[in-house]
Amino acid sequence: MQETYIEQILNELTLEEKIGMIHGAGLFRTEGVKRLSIPPLYMSDGPMGVRAEFADNEWRNIGTTEDYVTYLPCNSAIASTWNRNLAKKAGRVLGEEARGRGKDVILAPGINIKRSPLCGRNFEYMSEDPRLIEELVVPMIEGIQENDVAACVKHFAANSQETERLWVDTIVDEAALEEIYFPGFKAAVQKGHTLALMGAYNLLNGEHCCMSKSLLNEKLRKDWKFDGVVISDWGAVHDTKMAAESGLDIEMDVKYQFHEQYMADPLLKAVRDGDIEESMVDEKVRNILRMMLRLKMIGPEKKNRKTGAYNTEEHRRAVLDVARESMILLKNKDHVLPLCTESGCRVAVIGANAAAIHSNGGGSAEIKALYEISPLMGIKKLLGGNVNVSYAPGYVIPDKEEASEINWQAASTENAGDTENECTVSGSTQGKQQKATADAYHKKQKEALEEAVALAKASDIVIFVGGLNHDFDVEGLDRTDMKLPYGQDAVIEALLKAAPDMAVCMYAGSPVEMPWTENAKAILWSYYAGMEGGTAIAETLFGKVNPSGKLAETFIRDVSQCPAHTIGTFGKKDRVEYREGVMVGYRYYNTEKTDVLFPFGHGLSYTDFVYDDLKIAQQESEKQTVKVSCTVKNKGVREGKETVQIYVAREQEKNRIFQELKAFEKVELAAGEEKQICFTLNKQDFAHHDVQKKMLLPVSGTYEIQVGASSADIRLSKKINVIFE
Repeated sequence: MQETYIEQILNELTLEEKIGMIHGAGLFRTEGVKRLSIPPLYMSDGPMGVRAEFADNEWRNIGTTEDYVTYLPCNSAIASTWNRNLAKKAGRVLGEEARGRGKDVILAPGINIKRSPLCGRNFEYMSEDPRLIEELVVPMIEGIQENDVAACVKHFAANSQETERLWVDTIVDEAALEEIYFPGFKAAVQKGHTLALMGAYNLLNGEHCCMSKSLLNEKLRKDWKFDGVVISDWGAVHDTKMAAESGLDIEMDVKYQFHEQYMADPLLKAVRDGDIEESMVDEKVRNILRMMLRLKMIGPEKKNRKTGAYNTEEHRRAVLDVARESMILLKNKDHVLPLCTESGCRVAVIGANAAAIHSNGGGSAEIKALYEISPLMGIKKLLGGNVNVSYAPGYVIPDKEEASEINWQAASTENAGDTENECTVSGSTQGKQQKATADAYHKKQKEALEEAVALAKASDIVIFVGGLNHDFDVEGLDRTDMKLPYGQDAVIEALLKAAPDMAVCMYAGSPVEMPWTENAKAILWSYYAGMEGGTAIAETLFGKVNPSGKLAETFIRDVSQCPAHTIGTFGKKDRVEYREGVMVGYRYYNTEKTDVLFPFGHGLSYTDFVYDDLKIAQQESEKQTVKVSCTVKNKGVREGKETVQIYVAREQEKNRIFQELKAFEKVELAAGEEKQICFTLNKQDFAHHDVQKKMLLPVSGTYEIQVGASSADIRLSKKINVIFE
C-alpha cells in the first residue's frame, strides 16, 4: 500500500521537481512540490537542542525570542548515565521540541567512536565502546521518532577527527569497522529504525563517505536493508556522478548557491544529456517520500501528525533527571563529599567555569537556551541566604586580542637568533605592543590567583569549578593536547595548598590531564549537562543527589598513552591510519595494563555496593545462550544506583586478556537492599569478524565472564568453555 502510493506520486513528478527534492533549497531545507502538496523537508541541528532559526540564504539568525529552547545534556553526558530510560527520555525531549519548532528532521544523535581524546567534537559523541553506544542510541532514536520527527544519526562513518575533516582519508581495516565503528550505526538502522542517517565528511579507505558505493550502497542499503534517507553533511559532496550513483539521497551545503550544488542543476543536466539515468534520481525520491509518509507529512495520516511542544516544564524536569545521573564521582578520599553546611558557613566557589555559560558555543551544537543554570547559580540557589557564598574566577580567560598576543609570545622563541626574520621598525613596534598586551594578561592572571587563594584561606568550604569550554570542545578544531587551559593546573595546586579538602569539579566535554589528582581528595566530573547542569552539580556536591554516573570513555593521564597516537595516527591532514585496529579505548589499556587515570566504567557513589553469588548457566539450545546472574547489595546508609557491567574476556597470545563490554544494567537500591541481576549472553557476544567469510562468527574457546563496577574493578569472575558448531 505504502509503496504503491509512493509510485503514484513519483509518476506525477517532473524531473525538475524530483531534482528540487534531493538538494538544499535553503540552508536547512529542501524544495517542496506545492502542486502535489509535497512540503519541503525542514531540518535542524542538533544534539543538545533545536538550533536557532537561520535565514534561507545566509548564516544569519532571524529569530527574536521565539527560538529559545530547552538545552539538553550533551551525548557524552547522556552516555555517562548508562541508563536506557534516560536516553529515551532525552530523545523524547529533543524530538518533541524539534516538532514543536516545525522541524521534520533533527540532526542527531552523534555516535562516532571516541578514538582519541583530542577530537574537537567528542562532547557530541557517546563513547569509546560500541556496545554502550548500541544500547543507548536505540532508545534515543525511539524517543525522538515517536514525535513524528526523523532522527538523523551521524556521522557515517569513522569520523573521529576534525582536522582537515573534508579531505582526510581514514584508513580502517575490515575487522575494526565491523567490530568497533559500524555496530552503533547498524543498531540504529536495524533496532532503532532510524528514518535518516548523515554521511560523514571524511574519506573512508579512499572513498568520500557521502559518495561511497561500498559504504552507502553495499553496507547500508544492501547488507543492513536501510530504506530511509541518507543526508550529506553540509558541503560533503564533491562530484555529481559519484553522488548520483551512491546511496545518498539529499545533498546539503553551507554555501548559498543552491542550484549549483552537485545534485542540483549539474545533475539535472547530466540526466537530460543521458550521462546519468533518471532511475537513480527516482530511487532517492522514493526514499524521501517513504520517510515523509512515515512522518505523516503526506498521505492519509497527515491530519494526525503530532504538533510537538517546546520549553515545557516536563522537558525541564527531564533534562534535570538526565543531568543528575550524568554526574561522575571520580575520587572521594576521606569522604570529603558530600559537603555539609550550617548557618553562617562561608563557601568559596572558585573558577571561571563556575560562572560560565556553554549553550551558545561548540559549532553546530550551539543553541539559544531558554536559560542555563551555571554551577555558581546552582550552588547559591541550593544553599540559600543563610550561607555566605563568595565567588572568585581564579584564572582569566583571555579575550581574542589577548589570546592572539599570548600565542605570539609562545611562538616568539621558535626563531631565536634567526637573522633572516628580524623585525622591521614597524614590526618591532607591533611586537612591543603585543608583548605589553601579553604582560598585562599575565598580571591579571597573577592577581586572580592571589584573590582566589586569599578567599580559600578565609572560607570554611572551598569548591573549584574548572575544565574546558567551547574554545576547545568545538566543531572544526581538534585539541593539540589534553592540558587544562588558562593556567588552571597552577591554580588548583595553589588552592589545594591553601585548602587541602577542596572539592574539585571539572566541567568539560573531553578528558583532561589532572597532574594534581594525588593531592585532590574529591573530584567530581560533569560533561556539559544542559540547562540544569549547575543544579545537578550543586545537588551532587552537597548530597541531595547521590552520584551514579560512570565513565563511558577511559580517562588517560596524557595523550601519549592513547593507541590512536602511539600505534595509529591522528590529526594528519591527508591520511590517518587506524593501525590500532580493534584495540580502541579500554580494550587496549586493560590488555596492556596501562596505568590510566580512571578506567572505563568508573564512577563512585556516596554508598557502597557488594557483589556476590555469581551464577553462570550455559544453554544447549540452538541459540546457545549463556545465562549470567549475581546479587548486588547496598551496604551503606543511603539509597544509591549502581551500574553492573558484564565483560567477556578471552586469552590472547602472551597471556594477555582481551576484554569487551557485553551487557550492563543500572539498578536502584535502598539502604540495605539486595537484588539479583540477570543477563543473557548470546552467540554474537562471543563473535568476531571473519575476514574470509565477511561476517561475524562466534568463536569457540575458553572465556572469562567478568562482573564489575568498571572495566578495571572486576568484582566476580568465572571461566567457561564455549563450543559453537
